[in-house]
Amino acid sequence: MKVLVVEDEVRLAEAVQRGLAAEGMSVDIVHNGVDGLWAATEHPYDVIVLDIMLPRLSGYRVVEELRERGIWTPVLMLTAKDGEHDQVDAFDLGADDYLTKPFSFLVLIARLRALMRRGAPERPVVQAAGDLTLDPARRRVARGGVEIALTPREFGLLEFLIRHRGDVVTKPQILAGVWDSAYDGDPNVVEVYVGYLRRKIDVPFDRHAIETVRGMGYRLADDGG
Repeated sequence: MKVLVVEDEVRLAEAVQRGLAAEGMSVDIVHNGVDGLWAATEHPYDVIVLDIMLPRLSGYRVVEELRERGIWTPVLMLTAKDGEHDQVDAFDLGADDYLTKPFSFLVLIARLRALMRRGAPERPVVQAAGDLTLDPARRRVARGGVEIALTPREFGLLEFLIRHRGDVVTKPQILAGVWDSAYDGDPNVVEVYVGYLRRKIDVPFDRHAIETVRGMGYRLADDGG
């Protein structure tokens, strides 16, 4: 297994390198996001271990750029933070797994081996509802060829809705699929983000793609409204 470790804490990176090498893995180390993006683009790796808080270019931006370039090497993200929103943001941008520092080295090894067995995912196909399109690979949304800028959370919500287009989805289903299965905040956050989406994908185009189904949830029209 060939592993790229992108970590600015030198002692941690070297410790990880020694441990992975002892497991028979080949490991390259870089200490900032720009060099990490270059290495991951120019050389083939079986898996990438990527810190979120990096100098020059954040881990979020690195994984987002890799996916936009069509590079689907599995990515395990590391962070000193411990919050569900960090995890969701990482997954929204294309990460495959997530580990919070400090972590067990045995858990890291197990996660990396699982990612290697899984292999690089297939390139996601472009989803469409009428003239509304969502490209998971490039993180792009367009209506009638006009590109629409969405935040990561808005993108995640639209991706969930478009995968279930034509079906009614409830707030709990949306929270579990877009936020986190253990989310215990205000469920009305779904209404807030549905409103954000409507103002971006419907209102400027005089469309009504997202329907509120009273007492049940929401539905994205098959034809894009």
